[in-house]
Order: sequence, then C-alpha cells, then structure tokens
Amino acid sequence: MPTVLVIDDNEAVYEALEVLLSLEDIDTAWAETPARGLARLATHDYDLVIQDMNFSTDTTSGEEGVELFRKIREQRPDMPIILLTAWTHLDQAVDLVKAGAADYLGKPWDDRKLVATLRNLLHLGKLSRAHRELSESMSTRQQTLAEEFDLGGIIYASAAMHELVSVATRVARSELPVLISGPNGAGKEKLADIVQLNSAVRDGPYIKVNVGALPADLMEAELFGAEAGAYTGANKAREGRFEAADGGTLFLDEIGNLPLDGQMKLLRVLQTGEFERLGSTKTRKVSVRIISATNADLTKMIRQGEFREDLYYRLNVIELKLPELKARREDILPIAESLLPEGVSLSEAARKALHDYDWPGNVRELGNQLQRAAVLASGKLLEAGDFNLPHQPASGEPDADDIRAALAEADGVVARAAKALGMSRQAFYRRMEKFDITATDGDNGNVSSETS
Repeated sequence: MPTVLVIDDNEAVYEALEVLLSLEDIDTAWAETPARGLARLATHDYDLVIQDMNFSTDTTSGEEGVELFRKIREQRPDMPIILLTAWTHLDQAVDLVKAGAADYLGKPWDDRKLVATLRNLLHLGKLSRAHRELSESMSTRQQTLAEEFDLGGIIYASAAMHELVSVATRVARSELPVLISGPNGAGKEKLADIVQLNSAVRDGPYIKVNVGALPADLMEAELFGAEAGAYTGANKAREGRFEAADGGTLFLDEIGNLPLDGQMKLLRVLQTGEFERLGSTKTRKVSVRIISATNADLTKMIRQGEFREDLYYRLNVIELKLPELKARREDILPIAESLLPEGVSLSEAARKALHDYDWPGNVRELGNQLQRAAVLASGKLLEAGDFNLPHQPASGEPDADDIRAALAEADGVVARAAKALGMSRQAFYRRMEKFDITATDGDNGNVSSETS
C-alpha cells in the first residue's frame, strides 16, 4: 500500500486527508513540524509528501514552506511533493513548480482533484522506480562491459543498444569487414569507433572517409591516391586513404555513394589488399581493416544495378544494425543530458517533450535542438517550449482571454487548461503571471495543476 507523509501543523488537515486517502487504499503518516517531517523522511520510505506552506501562527508568506520544500528536495530529489496552502501566491507557485513541485493546491481543496492528482503521481512513482531499477541493472551491465572493453564514452540506457555494443566489442578483435547500417544521425560513426578501439590494430592509423561528401570525379584519387598529372590540377603525387590507413582501420561512411568503378577497385582491395594509384601501373599492397556504414538499402541498390552484389557480401561479413532513436527511447534523455552545456538542466515538461518526440533526425537532430535551446532560452532551466519541436506551439501564444477561457473550461485545473492550448504547465503558469490572472479565474476558485 502506498504511503503519503502529510507535513502540516493543523491536525484537522491530517485527519481529513487520512479519511479521504484511506478510501483510496492509500496509507498516511503525519508530521506537525518541518523538522519532524524531515526526520521522518530520513528514516522512512514514503511515496509522496503533502506539505503545508505556513507553520508559525499568523504567518502567510509561505517562506517556511519554501524552505521545507528545498530541504526535502536536497534530501530526497525524486520525491513527489504537493504544496498545500490557504494563502495562494501565484509567483511563488510558479517558482516552486519550476523547481520541481508536483502540484500547488489551495485550501480548502477539491477532494476529487486531489485524489486524481495523487493517483497519477503514485502511478508515475511506480513507473519511475521500475525504470530506476532497470536503469541500475543496465548500469551494472554497462560497467561490467566497460571493465573489459573500451566503449569510447558512448551513452545509452536501452537493452537494444547494450546488445549492439556488446556485439561490436566481440567482433572487434577479428580482421573481418564490418558493415554498420542505420538511419542518418543515429550514431554509426560512434559504433565504428568502438570496433576500432577494441581491434587488434587499435594502435595503428584510423582514417575516416565520408564517401558521400567526396566529388565523384575525385573519389578514386581520394581513396587510392593519384600520380602527378593523373587529372587536371594534380601537380604532384598524392597518397590515398588506403595507403594512409595501412596497418590500421579505414572507416568508409555512406558507402552506398561509391560509384561502380570505385566499387570494383574496393572489391579488389578487400580480396587481395592490392590497388594502383590513379594514373599509375604500379601495384601497391596494404593491410587495412575495413569498417563501412550506410543509411541506404544496399540490397535494393543491387537489384537496381547500382551496387555490386559481390562487394556487398565482402563488406557485409558482419553487420551491425543500428536502430533509430525513437525505437530506443530509453536512450533519449541520457543522451540529451550528456549534451547539455554545464549548468543547464531540463524541466520535467522538457524531459517529457524530448522523450515523446520521434526524432526523425535521430541523435544529430537531438544535439542540434539542445544547442539551439541552450542559446535561445531565457534561463538555465530548459522548458518544453524552448525546443522547436513540431508538436510544440511555435508562435501565436494565447492571450489573456484564451488563458481565462481555458481555465474556466477546465474548472481551474491548470494541466487540463494548458493541454487544451497545447502548452506545458510551466508555460501556462508564466502566461497567468504575465496577465496577472488569479486563482479565482477558475470556476472553483482554486488553481490546480492536476495531471490527467
């Protein structure tokens, strides 16, 4: 049975909550002062806290509650906290919600709304604990893998990526070619780095070539080198990437863009290690580990006569298939947090927005969005509206009439009103503050941030 700790100097408040929550199979405990509440939190495991904002006689500023809230946050950072007060200060509510308060409710409260909020938070708490336990298990597995292999600082939390990284480390020691397939921006180069870091030639050269970025008429010269006069502008002999990678690893990104002539030469290198520079008849021999990557459907290109089937099977001795980011949502937030500038953090609404977005541009798009938001945001706490995501309102913020109408329609429930306008709860609070909209603009005279 879930247990809620009520920190309130009024015993009648506790008794009323105890009766209400017992009907919902929720147990309650009571602490009449902030000090006793913090002591109980230090020795007992509670699922949620409901705290008053004023404890001293004739005090209405809420400063005592703010101090208690901050101490609970320091002691139990993940604890859901509902703030309860007979004296609603909107600016204070906005600040505390930004700081992580789950809700800010006025006395007397609406039983139905309070129970709905509690149920939602307790359900999220169960999911959070399950996710945390899974994350801790994954962290242990990652640590075990990292003790044996160099993972190159890769960030992930999903089982799918752990299995893929594990396979990459296992195949790294062989000399066989590796083909990494997956969508643009998903992290194929990072996976190639892991293969190279754990290979038998990790101390040799590691040459990376974006085949898709090479001009078609210079591609062969870039890969295999050229003698002086081999083409217009070739004033002196040049070493190709294969020669530069001799004794090490050559990573060929976007291999599907290699022309058929280049494909034939690449096939020969894979078969014999031999090639000639452009404009030369001298055969050169190298020993190079090949890792290639593509976002193209090479089997379809084979059917269309655009890619050699024999080369495909040479490159695809071992294939690592990298899933798109939306297929491994557990990785989104860990990657996002690793990319944030120092001192910048994500609000809960922002975390949810990032997690729920499909990221068609994968990790690259995520990184670009974080950089943009960090530069343009007004503060160090990024909100959902700071990200230029399609499901976020990009312009045309609602005016005061819209805010009042949404509040009235939602019976004063901020979360419901915000959702109706396509806004985050925090953004809605900011608009209320801007237009000096008070709690009485809701039908019941109270502002609630109940989630539904």
